[in-house]
Amino acid sequence: MEPALASEKRDRSTQRSADLSLHEKLALIGLIEEGMKDGSSECPAMADLFDNLWDLVNRTVSGSRIDRLSPEVSRNGFRVIEINAESGENLGMLNMLYLNKPIPCYYLVYVEVAPPFRKRGLGNRIIEHFRAFLAEKGAIGILDNIIPPEDPTYTIYLKQAWEPIESLTGSNPGHVGDGYMIYVPPRLQNRNLSESIIKLLHHLKRRRASIEMRDNEIMVRRTITEFKELYDALLVYFKDAIEKKEAPPIMRFMFTRFVTKLISFRRRIGDLLGYTGGESIEQITLAPEVAGLPMKSYAPREITHGEVLVSGDLEIWARLPKELREAPARVIERLPNYRRPSLLNWLKTSGRDTDYRLTIGDLMDLGFDPTRLKEITIDGKNFIFERMQARQTQEVEKKRFILERLAPSMTGQRAGSTPVKVNPPLLTIRDRGNAYVLRHKVAGIHWEEALEQIQTVPGLRSVNRTLSIDRIITVSVQRAQDLLGSMIADAESLGPDAFAYFVSWDIEKNRPGLIVDFQASYLESIWIA
Repeated sequence: MEPALASEKRDRSTQRSADLSLHEKLALIGLIEEGMKDGSSECPAMADLFDNLWDLVNRTVSGSRIDRLSPEVSRNGFRVIEINAESGENLGMLNMLYLNKPIPCYYLVYVEVAPPFRKRGLGNRIIEHFRAFLAEKGAIGILDNIIPPEDPTYTIYLKQAWEPIESLTGSNPGHVGDGYMIYVPPRLQNRNLSESIIKLLHHLKRRRASIEMRDNEIMVRRTITEFKELYDALLVYFKDAIEKKEAPPIMRFMFTRFVTKLISFRRRIGDLLGYTGGESIEQITLAPEVAGLPMKSYAPREITHGEVLVSGDLEIWARLPKELREAPARVIERLPNYRRPSLLNWLKTSGRDTDYRLTIGDLMDLGFDPTRLKEITIDGKNFIFERMQARQTQEVEKKRFILERLAPSMTGQRAGSTPVKVNPPLLTIRDRGNAYVLRHKVAGIHWEEALEQIQTVPGLRSVNRTLSIDRIITVSVQRAQDLLGSMIADAESLGPDAFAYFVSWDIEKNRPGLIVDFQASYLESIWIA
C-alpha cells in the first residue's frame, strides 16, 4: 500500500502545482529563497514547482508582446506601456510623462521588469519600443541615466540613438540636465532644439515632486496587488492542509515569510513622498486559519541543505553552547526574545507574558517581528542575535570592517555632548536560509523606536513637552551620522545612512537615558551598529 499512497500524494502535489500560474509559482519560490534557480531532489516539497520552470520562463519571455494603454486611461499626462506574455502574464511596464510644451516630449519615469524575467533582454526591448513610439509620435524622449559612464552597460542607450542632453543644449549654466539623455526622432533632427529643451528641463524640475508622487503611487499599488496575488497563491498551494486544520512546518514558514515581508513593506511606504494610502495595505486580511498558525521564522529541513557557515570572531563561536553550534537556527530561535519596549507594551496590553508563543496573526497586529532579536548570555556577558536574510551578510561584513577600523579613533568622539560608540558585528552564522548576527547588548534602543515610545506612552509625552526629548534624539542622531560620514573613507561603499543608531534607554523603566544639567540636556550615549 505504501507505493500507492506515495503516488497518490505526488498526484495531489502535481494537481496543486497545476492550479498555480507561472507568476504564482515564481512568487512562491522567491518567498522561500531569493535567487533560487533550480529544483533539487533534496527539496521534495518544492519539486513540483520547479519542474521545467525556468524553461517555461524563457518561453514566456520569448513570446512576449507590447501593449500600449490608450491615452484615455492615463491621468495627469502619464502614460503606460506594458509588456505581456502571450499567456497573459505581465512581465514589465514602462511609465512615462507627456509634456506638450514647448515641444512634444515623453519623459521616461521608470522601466520595471518583473524580477523573475530580468536579465533576459526585456529592458532593452522596452526601450527599443519606446524609441519606436517616439518616432511614430514625432516627440522627443528624455530619461535619467543613472548608470555611471565607466560602467560597461552605460552604452545601452547610446546604441539605441540616445545621447547626453548636453550634446544639444551645450554647457548652458542655467540648465538642469545633469544625467539626462535625449532621443530626437527623425522628423525633428534638423531643427534647433536647444532653447526648447532647456525650457522642458525646467518644466520637469517643477514637476519633479508630482513625478515622484506618481511613481510612488504606482509602485505601492502594484506591490500591494502582488502581495494579494501571492497570498492567494499560498492559499491554493496549502488548500489541503488548511481544510484539514493541519500546520506543516513548510506552510507555517511560508506564511510567516509572507507576513514579515508584508509588514516590512507597510513600514517603508509611510516614508514615501506623496503616499497617504497606508490603510490600503489593510486590503490584505489573513484568514483565521492562517492568522492562528504559530509562526516559523526559519526554513524547515525539507527545503534546505548545505552546511553551517560562520564568519567573524571564531573565539566567540567556540564559546557558544555545543547545542547551538550543532543546530544554530533551531537553538537561536528558541532563545528569549529581546525585551524591547514595543513588545513589552503589546504583551502587557494584550494580557500575555513574555513566554507567549506568537502567531502569524500577532505579527500583523504588532507591525514588526519581535522574534528577529534574541538575547543570549556568553561567559556572563549579554549579547543579541539578529536574524536577517542570508543575502545581507555581505553588507554586514562591510559594516564590521568599517566599524572595527573606526573603533580606536571613535574614542572620545561626541555628537554634541553625547558620547558616540560603535557596536560592530562580532559573529555571523548562516543556517537554514537565514543569517544570525551577534553583537553586544547595549543599554539602548533604536532611535526610531525611542521616538515612537515618546510619542505614544502618556508619561513620556508629558516629559517630552518639557524637555523636548524627541528633538534631542533627532539632533543627536543627525550629528552622529555627520560624524560617521566625516570618518568614512571615500573608497568605502557604505554611507552613514546605511548604519543603525541606538540611543541610551532604560528598558526596565521605559525611559530615555538623559543627562540633565543647567546648560543643556543630552543623551548618555549613542551606539552605531
